[in-house]
Amino acid sequence: MADVTAESTTREQPSLKRVMGPWLLLLFVVGDILGSGVYSLTGKVAGHVGGAVWVPFVVAFLIALVTGLSYLELVTKYPQAAGAALYTHKAFGIHFFTFMVAFAVMSSGITSAATAARAFAANFAEAFDFDLGTGMGVTLVALAFMLVLAAVNLRGVSEGVKINVLLTCVELTGLLIVIGIGLWALGFGNGDFSRVVEFDTGDRSAMGGVIVATTLAFYAMVGFEDSVNMAEECKQPSRIFPKVLLAGLLITVLVYVLVSITAVALVPVEDLSQGDTPLLQVVEIGAPAFPTHIFAVISMFAVANTALINMLMASRLLYGLAKQGVIPRPIGSVNHARRTPHVAILFTTALALGLIFFVSRVAELGGTTALLLLAVFTVVNIAVLVLRRDPVQHEHFRTPTVLPIVGALTCGFLVTPYTDRNPDQYAIAGVLLAIGVGLWVVNHLVLRFSGSAPPPDKPRADITPAPEL
Repeated sequence: MADVTAESTTREQPSLKRVMGPWLLLLFVVGDILGSGVYSLTGKVAGHVGGAVWVPFVVAFLIALVTGLSYLELVTKYPQAAGAALYTHKAFGIHFFTFMVAFAVMSSGITSAATAARAFAANFAEAFDFDLGTGMGVTLVALAFMLVLAAVNLRGVSEGVKINVLLTCVELTGLLIVIGIGLWALGFGNGDFSRVVEFDTGDRSAMGGVIVATTLAFYAMVGFEDSVNMAEECKQPSRIFPKVLLAGLLITVLVYVLVSITAVALVPVEDLSQGDTPLLQVVEIGAPAFPTHIFAVISMFAVANTALINMLMASRLLYGLAKQGVIPRPIGSVNHARRTPHVAILFTTALALGLIFFVSRVAELGGTTALLLLAVFTVVNIAVLVLRRDPVQHEHFRTPTVLPIVGALTCGFLVTPYTDRNPDQYAIAGVLLAIGVGLWVVNHLVLRFSGSAPPPDKPRADITPAPEL
């Protein structure tokens, strides 16, 4: 009787609201991948590889493309929320493994959002000449900003996506301004295009320098996986996802390559690799009269978009896991009026508010985020092959079999210390995963105490309504 009641309660839950068509989804993907990293990442990549800074971005794109094709097969086969955690759950049925994958993805999203909130506060102060004083001023603005995001998220996905469109347009406009100014200056002979084919990898070989630089550049490409968590809020996800995700990846890599070529041709590598505002240097050299403070405003919008998308993703991830019975089902409750997963939104917001207090004190959180996601991508590429034995009744995208193998090997390699990754990132990842293990124990006890724990190592039957294909 308890199981029947639980299933009846789940069926009574309203579904999420489908508002995202192909264009809204495309802007979501582009805005998520571009994020705020490109405004500071170009110089750091150049510091490892020299003038050929575009090469690591192209390599990172190819790796992301292979993994993106694996995601496309899975999201069109299972167009539901929860993304990588759902695919892990269906492929292996080991609840501990599913929980840890979900925790890794959620940690990456919430940590990224908390970092972006603090960056928003810093850019806000710079753009409007506010003196926030000590770090507490930045923290308070970041907390207020996160509460605004929560209000938008609770209001509805339609409102969140509309704001994402605005922020993505501003974000993309800033990068197009950089490209336009750079090309205009280069047209007048200010700069040196010969730099774009020069490798300067220091003590490393050219291959070693590219590998190290690619681990940085890949961080700029990882945003594409957030979109699969929005599958239940997309119109006909199995039909639109392949074209949209591939188009988003192509658009963003084109922007990255143009930005990096323009930047390194106009600004010497030794100058570009110094400081956290390499693109501002491009504008200052290419158009000295341009009001550079506008880039503080653009950067503010860029980090706001990063935070918004990551908080949308994190809440939908928990919602999807609750529907699968991996975490307590009440976390997946949907507000009947707004059709948003309000409990998951409040839970992830509380975690982000806590992280804001200390996220700026850990310098390697960004690299740790990429490290965790590369491990998740390795699992997803393997899951594609495992789930080939699970046919579904509708047509879906199918990636060539060799590509998930290449993706698993490549992403797995980038997780290893052979990429010269900072050891602190492994230490932080270990601490996060240890916290995840502790939370899994608590989650397991709660499920067992409530009588809703599924059989060991077997995924609960999917009792969600049939997805809109």
